[in-house]
Amino acid sequence: MISWDDFNEDEKPTAKASPASAGAAQAAPVAAAAPAPAVVSAAAPAAEPPVRGLEAPAAIVDAAIQRVNSEARVAEEGSAHERAAAALAQLDAAAGLEELEMGAGRIQVDDKRMINCRADLNQLVPFKYDWAWQKYLDGCANHWMPQEVNMSKDVSMWKSGDGQLTADERLIVMRSLGFFSTADSLVANNLVLALYRHITNPECRQYLLRQAFEEAIHTHAYQYCIQSLGIDEGEVFNMYREVPSVARKAAWGLKYTQSLSDPTFKTGTPEADQRLLRNLIAFYCVLEGTFFYCGFTQILSMGRRNKMTGVAEQFQYILRDESMHVNFGIDVINQIKIENPHLWTKAFQLEATQMILEGTQLEVEYARDTMPRGVLGMNAAMMEEYLQFIANRRLVQLGLPEQFPGVKNPFPWMSEIMDLRKEKNFFETRVTEYQTGGALAW
Repeated sequence: MISWDDFNEDEKPTAKASPASAGAAQAAPVAAAAPAPAVVSAAAPAAEPPVRGLEAPAAIVDAAIQRVNSEARVAEEGSAHERAAAALAQLDAAAGLEELEMGAGRIQVDDKRMINCRADLNQLVPFKYDWAWQKYLDGCANHWMPQEVNMSKDVSMWKSGDGQLTADERLIVMRSLGFFSTADSLVANNLVLALYRHITNPECRQYLLRQAFEEAIHTHAYQYCIQSLGIDEGEVFNMYREVPSVARKAAWGLKYTQSLSDPTFKTGTPEADQRLLRNLIAFYCVLEGTFFYCGFTQILSMGRRNKMTGVAEQFQYILRDESMHVNFGIDVINQIKIENPHLWTKAFQLEATQMILEGTQLEVEYARDTMPRGVLGMNAAMMEEYLQFIANRRLVQLGLPEQFPGVKNPFPWMSEIMDLRKEKNFFETRVTEYQTGGALAW
């Protein structure tokens, strides 16, 4: 048993010596009790000195090092502390900074570019694209989570057998959840695996990080709806492999991700830069800017009729986010065009136009599949006109000529919802233009 005298004996100061000699001195009384050992050969491990729990840390470290060395568990000499010190002495502070020199000047606004920029991406300010930073702030101010939406009425309506929902309305809910549950995952993968490393502007990257998080929230929302309603999760999440109208949209978007997600792909040539532009147009103007609109219109029309109001409310929050995503992406595309006019050739403009027309046709096919008959005050023909109206908007936003002259918006109420300025009864549901406390204007 250890007495206080033993404890105090350990705490007594010793003569000035290295930690190793201090450890040897403390181990000396034990060694003195035993006969002096013979000379140990190189092959025989040295006797392991006993270590008590109350010994000084230096002695414990010294004993541990001797034990490791004796068992040949390390090839290098010295303690872990010594090896760490040696590694830090050889650290190159400039490594990983993409050939930037230590002591280089601070980043100037004119050094920044949307793509192929050599400026330090870790320097957020000064901002060159204030609109990108503002969109990041707006996204943060409009933060929401799926669990905030009450789904009790939806569960009751979905499980009731009294005809509150028609077969066509149930088909719309299933198809919408089936497409969107994987579509937002496809978008998130494209952002993280393809786009982020090729957009060489820190304030735009900041928004991309926010968008990636919002895509995760959207996927969470769809899963929350599916789980709340008790729908077969395997059927819904695998719909993009089993339902042709859903599979074709997913396949169209995936082909624009594959080459950019290749770790060896780099921008810097006209061909590679145009490939990046194709990806941006495909995901912002078509997948998020066209493919989402049929399903959103259907679900929001259902909510206007007091059906599946929880699902509709979540889709309204998602639509608000997606509208900002589309506007951000189009701003990025147009900025790349300004900084790289040689990319926006006549041939590439025709290709971009064709991409939007392809996406419009795929969404029309989806509308026909989900609305074989009239439902919710709309039908496939009306939806086709609406999608042509949306296609014209996307083309004009890119500076391209309209391809469906004279088409009108058959669903003007969608514009009101997208503007997010309509008042709602606060006691029935949360206002969709809700902002976090720090962003509220009093």
